Amino acid sequence: MAIFLQLPEFEKELKKLSKKYPTLESDIEDIKPILLTCPTGIGKNFIIIRSKENTKIIKVKIHCESLRSRNIRLIYSYREDEIEFLYLEIYFKGNKENEDRERIEEYLKSIPTR
Repeated sequence: MAIFLQLPEFEKELKKLSKKYPTLESDIEDIKPILLTCPTGIGKNFIIIRSKENTKIIKVKIHCESLRSRNIRLIYSYREDEIEFLYLEIYFKGNKENEDRERIEEYLKSIPTR
């Protein structure tokens, strides 16, 4: 069974963005069936930005109904051995150019190596 988790920083970002874009939480729920079927995504809206052993960091462009576009970026980790998804970051492309690479590196360092 797959597990979906969120970093505390992600929760704060989501809460802030949800005030401006009320459909955002349901938009994120809509992507879960896709992730369960194809964890690293399919198509041009998914990009693997980092890979470490059995963990992949993926950036996906999410369709936000409130925006009527794909200007929301979701960064998540997929751990193959545990079938675990961890939402690392969410941001509006118009406010921020790229993902928080420092946050990603800190997360990758925290994963125990085998």
